[in-house]
Amino acid sequence: MPSPTDEILVDARWLEPPEPMEKVLHALDQLRPGQSIRMLLHREPFPLYPVLAERGYRHTAQMNTDGSYVILIHRADEDL
Repeated sequence: MPSPTDEILVDARWLEPPEPMEKVLHALDQLRPGQSIRMLLHREPFPLYPVLAERGYRHTAQMNTDGSYVILIHRADEDL
């Protein structure tokens, strides 16, 4: 399990577009080697996925029982 220093938390639940995208793009700029981003969102961010791929990032998305999502983002050349 990642330690808090290995992750940047982006809690974008209930924010209106484009705020979630802006927050995660800002977090990508802060990402250091070996770190990942844990994004919390109330819906699945389909528009985000191609942007991540274009910038060299991979993601995994998991839906919680309440319908919210946790998206883990990391550099494509690093393992989670």
